[in-house]
Amino acid sequence: MSYSTADSLRPVTLDDVRGAQKMLTGVARVTAMEGSRHLSQLVGSPVHLKCENLQRTGSFKLRGAYVRIAGLLPEERAAGVVAASAGNHAQGVALASSLLGVHSTVFMPNGAPLPKISATREYGAEVRLHGQVVDETLEAAQEYAAETGAVFIHPFDHPDIIAGQGTVGLEILDQCPEVGTIVVGIGGGGLAAGIAVAVKAVRPDVRIVGVQAAGAAAYPPSLAAGHPVTVANPATMADGIRVGRPGDVPFALVEELVDEVRTVSEDQLSAALLLCLERAKMVVEPAGASPVAALLGEPGAFAGPVVAVLSGGNVDPVLLQRVLRHGMAAQGRYLAVRLRLTDRPGALATLLGVLSAVDANVLDVSHIRTDPRLGLAEAEVELHLETKGPAHCTEVGRSLREAGYTVID
Repeated sequence: MSYSTADSLRPVTLDDVRGAQKMLTGVARVTAMEGSRHLSQLVGSPVHLKCENLQRTGSFKLRGAYVRIAGLLPEERAAGVVAASAGNHAQGVALASSLLGVHSTVFMPNGAPLPKISATREYGAEVRLHGQVVDETLEAAQEYAAETGAVFIHPFDHPDIIAGQGTVGLEILDQCPEVGTIVVGIGGGGLAAGIAVAVKAVRPDVRIVGVQAAGAAAYPPSLAAGHPVTVANPATMADGIRVGRPGDVPFALVEELVDEVRTVSEDQLSAALLLCLERAKMVVEPAGASPVAALLGEPGAFAGPVVAVLSGGNVDPVLLQRVLRHGMAAQGRYLAVRLRLTDRPGALATLLGVLSAVDANVLDVSHIRTDPRLGLAEAEVELHLETKGPAHCTEVGRSLREAGYTVID
């Protein structure tokens, strides 16, 4: 489904982005650019992190939302605005509307994380929960706009949104004028398109690489087809880039100006989020960590200096806990095992002694003694262990088997 209008199909230029930058002065932060020694060593050239996770509302979305709403006519502002989002765009629209004195209604999916719902309300929006996926929420928001006259603020498919997001590109050029490659996550394409417009107009030699989650990668087939293609049931932990169809406006710009679009796996996203937390001391959501995931996946493919855009940091604490555990498991630093042992006094203590001997740290133990699958004198134990890497995981498994335990895969 396309949400474009005649107004939304006008071209986006460098002058538009520069105008947006003036408009955002005193509204959006000029976010920090931090060097990463670990990634620089991995890539073989300087790597810098553009920290939009430290932007107001926790992501770049405020930039485009403010520019779009500020450009409305007085009668349009009086009618209010409406948006649909699982989180980041919702908060951007809510704060931008409050700053501009415009009433905002934001539709969010029923499954949206509670912290994002609460933050959107606190920024001043009226929140309505509808549907299970963002596409259903988008339809509800558009119906509301048709019924009430409120202006629909699309998350990525409008020139003003793209111009606002493009101010990230101007900041990158100011903060790292020698940049060789910019790596940025892509969902609908607004951020990547805006950065490409700004950067390519000034430095056409800079390589711009977009990154999508493999389970929600609508751009590769769309670029191959030459027009936006819908991917059914996009699935990824990176909800910020879980978009089933590119926007018409950003697609045209990405097709023209972005040099490459790569995909990353869920394991790579988990590892990237963990690296950002441990090495860069940055809380980043999975979508925001996607450029780092691409660097981890093929570090030799990026000519430096490299700027990786950390697009957002609004991660649900429950998801963060799961993702960190997943990332640790992917690196061989977390191991879950189930095994059976004889149900007698001291059996569990003996098992823990075996694990202690191989220096495996026990995080959690579940001890099942009554189950139809178990023999009369059997017990089943599930252990969650902190380990030191793949080799250590192998050593733990071998030690358990040598001690006579039956490890259940």
